[in-house]
Amino acid sequence: MSEKVSNTIITTGKRKTAIARAYTRKGTGKFLINGTPIEFYPVALLREKLTEPIALIGDKASGIDVEIEVSGGGLTGQVDASRTAMAKGIVKFLNDQTIEDIYRQYDRTIMVNDIRRKLPKKPMGRGARAKRQKSYR
Repeated sequence: MSEKVSNTIITTGKRKTAIARAYTRKGTGKFLINGTPIEFYPVALLREKLTEPIALIGDKASGIDVEIEVSGGGLTGQVDASRTAMAKGIVKFLNDQTIEDIYRQYDRTIMVNDIRRKLPKKPMGRGARAKRQKSYR
């Protein structure tokens, strides 16, 4: 889903229960997630994952500003959703097929939402698979 509002492209990304909305516009290379620069994201491994779409396109990222609003889910789900929304926004804004091909070759989930969800809890157990132990004595 994307729409263009006064030279701003709005794209979404989802992962589990996390939903991210990215606003991509012409700018100076600022990338914000919930109002904070992504360089200050608390977990180093997730910060690296979040900057992958930027690193893959190189210098082309210096002319784009991306502002991401993300809610729901946990930290990893939010990062995956944000990364998808950001990559979709960059591809739509630059309107470049080669960037989309680079993203898809690197990792398909950069451009496509991950549809996997948690299994529902079953009766007689604590979760989807775990069951109460049975005693024979």
